[in-house]
Amino acid sequence: MRTTLPLLGAAAALAFSAAALAQTKWDLPTAYPATNFHTENLAQFVAEVDKASAGKLKITLHPNASLFKAPEIKRAVQGGQAQAGEILLVNFQNEWQIYGADGLPFLADSYDEAAKLWKAQRPMLEKKLGEQGMMVLYAVPWPPQGIYSKKPLASAADLKGIKWRAYSPATARIAELVGAQPVTVQAAEVSQAFATGVTESMMSSGSTGWDAKLYEQVKYWYDTQAWLPKNAVLVNKAAFDALDAGTRQAVLKAAAEAETRGWAMSKKANTETLDKLKANGMEILPPSAPLKADLTKVGETMLKEWLDKAGPEGRQLVDAYRK
Repeated sequence: MRTTLPLLGAAAALAFSAAALAQTKWDLPTAYPATNFHTENLAQFVAEVDKASAGKLKITLHPNASLFKAPEIKRAVQGGQAQAGEILLVNFQNEWQIYGADGLPFLADSYDEAAKLWKAQRPMLEKKLGEQGMMVLYAVPWPPQGIYSKKPLASAADLKGIKWRAYSPATARIAELVGAQPVTVQAAEVSQAFATGVTESMMSSGSTGWDAKLYEQVKYWYDTQAWLPKNAVLVNKAAFDALDAGTRQAVLKAAAEAETRGWAMSKKANTETLDKLKANGMEILPPSAPLKADLTKVGETMLKEWLDKAGPEGRQLVDAYRK
């Protein structure tokens, strides 16, 4: 009888080591802080995968560019240095124009339109990523972009000569088309740039304005809903295929739920930050009919330029979206 306990102990140790061997570990880098709604959504996705796979798949989330910087994440997932990762799609437009579709001004100017664009964009994205050894798990948009201005804007003519914060090729091109003066200012410098007069206007979301306390410097925000750029969560295809069928299913189910939840979180973040800006004295206004018409023309010009670069694939995407 005395031999039973050691035998039981050995059996338990063997069972434990088998379970440890069966456990798979993934890294998931993102460029955004832990408090950002995108990252909070990712943390919930990770927890749900852990629970649904009964601990078989452990994903470690690395926020705030702590593992890889934003431009490096896609390559890291493709090369298998990270099994999954989150990217801002528009950052990769120079690699493939379709990545930049949701950064085109006024093509998709609401959450409903952004959802339609994603439906048209996703199959093309899946094909391209598949060729690169990756899959897209889900995508979630940032809140809509509006115009911050120190002075009231009745039409695009009021933007002529104004110092306009540019942080991407698209925002610099908008400045050129309306006759504003583009000034490159990084996110961390927005507050100081407005305080010192380096910048007088910019196009960004309510979240950015709240983070930078722009209500201290800026009186107006026009709700143009110019575009809703998306973050996408990618996974290395070989790493995904190496999972057992039940764990693969758990990942896909958690991803579908994260997408639905993430869109709701984006809407909530948009409403909450705009309410806070308003409570601190900023006027949150709809654009006037002339301003909206002027900006629509800007959007049409930029869409034409994009289609020239994107070619037949770009036309196919826009046609599918507008169907």
